[in-house]
Amino acid sequence: MGVIARELEQAGLATTSISLVREHTTAVKPPRALFVPYPFGHPLGEADNRDLQLRIIRAALAQLQADQGPVLEDFDDPNFDESDVDLPQASQVERRDHSQDPAFELTALRRHYEAWLEEHGGRTQVGLSGVDQRKFRGLVRALQEFAASDLTKPQTLDPKPSSTDSQPPTSDPRFLRYASDDLKAFYFEARMHQKPGAGDLEINRWFWSETAMGNLLRDVRDRLAGDPATSGAAFGVAR
Repeated sequence: MGVIARELEQAGLATTSISLVREHTTAVKPPRALFVPYPFGHPLGEADNRDLQLRIIRAALAQLQADQGPVLEDFDDPNFDESDVDLPQASQVERRDHSQDPAFELTALRRHYEAWLEEHGGRTQVGLSGVDQRKFRGLVRALQEFAASDLTKPQTLDPKPSSTDSQPPTSDPRFLRYASDDLKAFYFEARMHQKPGAGDLEINRWFWSETAMGNLLRDVRDRLAGDPATSGAAFGVAR
């Protein structure tokens, strides 16, 4: 984004941006950037905190007053706990065996996910894979088959899945990453409705330690990592 911002500035358009990784922003040197101390996925801080989000947006827009850059400022949030940046990932949480089928587990959470959608005007982070969330049971079955597949037998698929597909394709590493992100977003948003007071740390730890879906994504990650042709996509599926 910093490189794009520089190009836009050269074309005569003033830009400002929000940074989550100060080191990267320092290296790229965009014209104007506001560093915020929040974890990935939270550039405007705490969810549903309107006052905080407005302060961040106004601080970023205020940088447009600078005649020239690069400008890099730190946003000060006295209420932010730096330990919240290090959200629990799969590698930090002990794996537990679950008797629950992830497809049935997902179905049980669907009413909470759909309630979340209704409460938030349809806004959701689900959608990267192109698979309708009502067909996620089929997606889970496909991921299970992929995770259990033989490394010596190459997989093939259409790299552009359609939301109308009854059986989603599952061997394109990009699609597997997008599908994993969709399933995590589905669970996280369902959990935020189910447990309104739960914070980021609690939800991440719940997902990786208490759900069968967390274990399935670990298996998908391990299957991807075991094949040199797909190992690059393993990072991020279940860190």
